[in-house]
Amino acid sequence: MKETVVSANSFDARSTLQVGDESYEIFRLDKVAGSDRLPYSLKVLLENLLRTEDGANITADHIRALGGWDSQAQPSQEIQFTPARVIMQDFTGVPCVVDLATMREAVKELGGDPAKINPLAPAELVIDHSVIADVFGAPDAFQRNVELEYGRNKERYQFLRWGQTAFDEFKVVPPGTGIVHQVNIEHLARTVMVRGGQAYPDTLVGTDSHTTMVNGLGVLGWGVGGIEAEAAMLGQPVSMLIPRVVGFKLTGELPTGTTATDLVLTITEMLRKHGVVGKFVEFYGEGVASVPLANRATIGNMSPEFGSTAAIFPIDAETLGYLKLTGRSAQQLALVEAYAKAQGLWLDPAAEPDFSEKLELDLATVVPSIAGPKRPQDRIVLAEAAQQFAHDVRNYVSEDEEAGKESFPASDAPALDHNGVPTKPTLVTPAEGAPYEIDHGAVTVAAITSCTNTSNPYVMVAAALVAKKAVEKGLTRKPWVKTTLAPGSKVVTDYFDRAGLTPYLDKLGFNLVGYGCTTCIGNSGPLPEEVSKAVNEADLAVTSVLSGNRNFEGRINPDVKMNYLASPPLVVAYAIAGSMKVDITRDALGTDQDGNPVRLSDIWPSEAEVNEVVASAIGQEMFHQSYQDVFAGDAQWQALPVPTGNTFEWDPQSTYVRKPPYFEGMGHEPEPVTDITGARVLAKLGDSVTTDHISPAGAIKADTPAGKYLTEHGVERRDFNSYGSRRGNHEVMIRGTFANIRLRNQIAPGTEGGFTRDFTQEGGPVGFIYDASANYLAQGVPLVVLAGKEYGSGSSRDWAAKGTALLGVKAVIAESYERIHRSNLIGMGVLPLQYPEGASALSLGLTGEETFSITGVTALNDGSTPRTVKVTTDSGVEFDAVVRIDTPGEADYYRNGGIMQYVLRSLLRK
Repeated sequence: MKETVVSANSFDARSTLQVGDESYEIFRLDKVAGSDRLPYSLKVLLENLLRTEDGANITADHIRALGGWDSQAQPSQEIQFTPARVIMQDFTGVPCVVDLATMREAVKELGGDPAKINPLAPAELVIDHSVIADVFGAPDAFQRNVELEYGRNKERYQFLRWGQTAFDEFKVVPPGTGIVHQVNIEHLARTVMVRGGQAYPDTLVGTDSHTTMVNGLGVLGWGVGGIEAEAAMLGQPVSMLIPRVVGFKLTGELPTGTTATDLVLTITEMLRKHGVVGKFVEFYGEGVASVPLANRATIGNMSPEFGSTAAIFPIDAETLGYLKLTGRSAQQLALVEAYAKAQGLWLDPAAEPDFSEKLELDLATVVPSIAGPKRPQDRIVLAEAAQQFAHDVRNYVSEDEEAGKESFPASDAPALDHNGVPTKPTLVTPAEGAPYEIDHGAVTVAAITSCTNTSNPYVMVAAALVAKKAVEKGLTRKPWVKTTLAPGSKVVTDYFDRAGLTPYLDKLGFNLVGYGCTTCIGNSGPLPEEVSKAVNEADLAVTSVLSGNRNFEGRINPDVKMNYLASPPLVVAYAIAGSMKVDITRDALGTDQDGNPVRLSDIWPSEAEVNEVVASAIGQEMFHQSYQDVFAGDAQWQALPVPTGNTFEWDPQSTYVRKPPYFEGMGHEPEPVTDITGARVLAKLGDSVTTDHISPAGAIKADTPAGKYLTEHGVERRDFNSYGSRRGNHEVMIRGTFANIRLRNQIAPGTEGGFTRDFTQEGGPVGFIYDASANYLAQGVPLVVLAGKEYGSGSSRDWAAKGTALLGVKAVIAESYERIHRSNLIGMGVLPLQYPEGASALSLGLTGEETFSITGVTALNDGSTPRTVKVTTDSGVEFDAVVRIDTPGEADYYRNGGIMQYVLRSLLRK
């Protein structure tokens, strides 16, 4: 167990809290002047500083600065936040454990004790990203998908089982259990932590951006890159600036007919429009009490979609009710209530803390909505969805104007239907059943998926009741729709079974396919072969409708161009309708047994019906049953052979888990930082390039560098698996970096995907980014990436930064960054720079064909961080780029070549 930190206790805050027969040491917030007016989230940070004050990294001045926080000031005060625990999912967790295993060897090689590399804070990993919905619409879909999952991932799972035995404080929730964030709120989250006799707020960082789902339980935490999470596991605090806090006041109640999904899409649109990147969002006001915990978690989950660091609800009676329902002990419930009230962390609906900015929403104004076709913040009122689709589809069936081509040239202008919507009816001939036609807008994927909504029994029960009413009226899904159900925990299928609703979902093809993220992360599996063939041959703009949180281009399925987020009951409705051209608020979804039209209103359950099922079908014993032995796993998991030993025995033949090169040639002391000269541009990118565009994700195609690598290593195409499943193999991952099928590199115009121009060859021919990178590395040429606004938005994908670094990129120059990716670039030794205010590659006349020099970086060797560095090109362009190393801690990481090298050297000095 981690030793209790001995606080310097400068404010005499150490005290005792008696709860029943138990006594706990706490650090009282009211000992710090100004603490009473702070928002809830900053009170949690303040307690963290009081408890971990060491007089060096965390001082009395830091505590005073937080107590005296100026809500209107721009963030400038750095603090060191020490999270209570770390949570991971397997895509991001496997590389974390790979890196820890590699660090053990590096410490050994440098003469240290490998056992020093050990989590010092509880680290929990949930395997939820590996199941792919290959099989669907069949009673045995779950069983067959799990068998395929184990077949594909045996090496990874054996490695994780080794990690579970080799590292202290590291636990693994095996496959087939649930989604990390739902397991977190239902079982892992403590709300108030107890360790070493101390009681303190449960806080965390996670290797998934949707870690913020736990904010709904009053737990402060957010997503970080895997490299930051590793540092946190090894006792390194997270360096951060005291953020601005946006107060979001809720009033009123949701109207009948709306769902938590409609609410969250409304909030997402509002906050993305307001601008909350790098800020905390905190909900307050009289309306909070009417928001069920499940809805709070749904809102917290979407924090990355509106861009905030966290989106938190304070602790109140609703929090306690949920903790009780999900099986937490009576003592834990008493502790949470007593601690929250003693520390001023209990929600006062009438209070208005000192916020930096404020927004307000009357819940009564929320209307049914969806979002798409490619961003979560692009909310569409459901009643206008068909009309909006008719407008948006033109962007997917016309030639691309940005590429300099005429839109709708006369020779191939698309045909239009009677509503003026592009149409291209295409015949599909299935192996079984009658032929049918599909067109632009066909819903080819309808997926009830993701932690966002499957944790919410109200929307899940509503979906099942829509299915029940639809089946009773004789409705069926359209034959071209791939229907999947992937709940966040086994509790969901338990209450479906208890309520007698499972047969109706099955009848519509929403059979259980797995307990995992599936569609939302690109594990939707292939479309039926005949549908895929028709879509690709006719180049149809088909759609997906999913109850997830991400709908970025190229993410859901390679055959699907347009993706829409919707509540689970609407997913069922669209599976029946079969097309985004259908106005499901007015048009008939189908006909009943007597030939009468059936509309959505005919099968939409009342609020009372939903509440009755939730009340009668969900009980505390379900959570006890599901989680009583959660780390043990099933017979398949337990039968895996477990490697032993302090250090891992790498298999040189493995294509899943390989030792990365981060520590090769590393010495006890870092080499001086150098300027960057003679650099070439690997990619010149536009605005809103996400980590999904940068990081390898989804299926691996045979004709790509990653596919060729696997083929050369004897892997059959059917066993390629996904990029996510191979995150423990850097060779695969660097070959898939910047390889998203929708990425447009402006120095290779007319291409989509991982292409660039290779200026090591005469004329700079177009080729794969990986191949060009290898040629540049061989000639010792450093690389830069040029980008637009919001570079790196999206998931906290560590491989977006790791892949960038391993490709030889030394600097990125962007107009602006999303928080996590900028931090991760520094963590991998890549310099994030920003154009001067108002400037861009376009305004400066940069083409991407230039050779770049970046000078002034060496000032970092003096212990300071330069505000700007000089960027010059051989074409005569010159400007001062802003250095986006925002804290002294980040500067230390960059000087050491990265966060892992910094941590390793720090441990060697102890």
